[in-house]
Amino acid sequence: MAGRKGREGEMLESVYSVIALVYILVACVELCDAATVLDVYRLIQYDLAGVPFGSRFANLNHHAGSLPFRSGADLSRTVVVIPIRELNVTILQEIITQKDRLGGLLLLLPQKFSFDNREGEEGGQTYGKDVMQKLAELEKLLIHANMPYPVYFAFEDDEIDEVLADIKKNDATGQHSTSTIGGYKFVVSTPEPKKVSSAIIANIQGWLPGLKADGDVSQLPTIAIVASYDTFGAAPALSVGSDSNGSGVVALLEIARLFSRLYSNPKTRGRYNILFGLTSGGPYNYNGTLKWLRSLDHRVRESIDYAVCLNSIASSENELWMHVSKPPENAYIKHLFEGFFNVANELGVNINLKHKKINISDPRVAWEHEQFSRLRVTAVTLSELSDPPELLESFGGLYDKGHFGDRTAVFRSVKLVAESLARHIYAPLGKNIQIFADGSSLAVNPSYINSWLNLFSRTPRMAPFLSKNDPFITALKRELAEHIAEVHVQYELLDGMFSFYDSTRARLNVYQVASVTFDLLLLLALGSYLILLFSSLVIVTRGLDDLIGIFRRPPSRKNKTA
Repeated sequence: MAGRKGREGEMLESVYSVIALVYILVACVELCDAATVLDVYRLIQYDLAGVPFGSRFANLNHHAGSLPFRSGADLSRTVVVIPIRELNVTILQEIITQKDRLGGLLLLLPQKFSFDNREGEEGGQTYGKDVMQKLAELEKLLIHANMPYPVYFAFEDDEIDEVLADIKKNDATGQHSTSTIGGYKFVVSTPEPKKVSSAIIANIQGWLPGLKADGDVSQLPTIAIVASYDTFGAAPALSVGSDSNGSGVVALLEIARLFSRLYSNPKTRGRYNILFGLTSGGPYNYNGTLKWLRSLDHRVRESIDYAVCLNSIASSENELWMHVSKPPENAYIKHLFEGFFNVANELGVNINLKHKKINISDPRVAWEHEQFSRLRVTAVTLSELSDPPELLESFGGLYDKGHFGDRTAVFRSVKLVAESLARHIYAPLGKNIQIFADGSSLAVNPSYINSWLNLFSRTPRMAPFLSKNDPFITALKRELAEHIAEVHVQYELLDGMFSFYDSTRARLNVYQVASVTFDLLLLLALGSYLILLFSSLVIVTRGLDDLIGIFRRPPSRKNKTA
């Protein structure tokens, strides 16, 4: 008797184990094969004066599909995967304009644009300009659109390319991925985006004091060198802005290094103070520049002879523009431009003067020097751009990577600015002096410039996502302090008309899922197996009669009473 009970217990334990295994298999049957996992970068989400822009959601859990789709297809449960090289911006614009609801959008960037790419500038220069232009158009479209679904960027690799090939193969047969047919499912599990509270901008200021003559109590004139270091792009986690405005900031650092060597010796210290400003909030009407200028001691601000703002100076076209707010006929502007023009000629650089009058009533600030001009300080912007960019554009887009810029142009631009300043400061020595001649101890240092450009090329730095103690801000402050005096950081709140949301990057899980038909067949097979297993165990342990008794109809209550 005890042996029989033991066998029954073993039988029941075996049945329970099999049932538990079936439950696990059923739970995993849909997500049965993890194809790949990749880093993805979410399209920016922000509000401008309360109006929503960008991608408004972050979580993703839908089947994947590729273009083209048949007219009228329901894409509300489909993640559309589009490689940039195959993208038709017009079609995407129609989807956005018509407010077609997608389950999600994944845009695949060429591997050339990834942080891991270490190719030099020549490789970048020969890269297809059509792709660069397409990226610029795409970014302009996306940052000004309101997209009520998750939008992500990722970099192409062998695994995702293989997945995409399978998706296209299935789509070509008319069998788009669904829960019924199966295919690939894209899943991003991340907290819903939260508004960044109290976005902070940090301005970094340093000072090289000039040499006063004995008994001179008057305030020395000041030259200001300024560059905005933060970026804005369609994907905050990818917005590195190697040229816009990494090149300008790196030029400022090298100029600070060069003049610190001159000013370290009283015999070569000029009779000008040099003020260096690394400003934040550039994409937002140069909000940080305005707050920095207003915080300056009025005596310092009034002592500024002129300011040079450096913006995107890695031009491969060998051409720069000097943008001014005062009329070109102004004597001081003419003198300033002439100094730069003479040095540019010696270096083989074309430099042009362009005037844009300021409209005080217009809140839009197109160039950084305009914030100086609004406070009646003479200033210019030196840039490769002939026309001012639109709001939030050309501040570190997806295409603005280090290996696509012309580093030789940065070296040349640094020498142009440094030599022009030196000739202004040391004017009595003669027009044709060369302070920073190649091969001299004061020559421009390409290694120094390259090392900083490399850092900028892999450091996203959108101001709302930088903390007060961000390592990048700390590195800039420390570097300035190595060369110049009285370096400090000023923290301000970003203009309240801009609001930003977090969840800028995530991990995408790609699963190969089975169809419902496969699920049903699998469940049928498992069910049949269980029935056979159960029947066999009952027959072995209790006999055939007991098995038949399990399925025999029990006697009715009436028969029992009789």
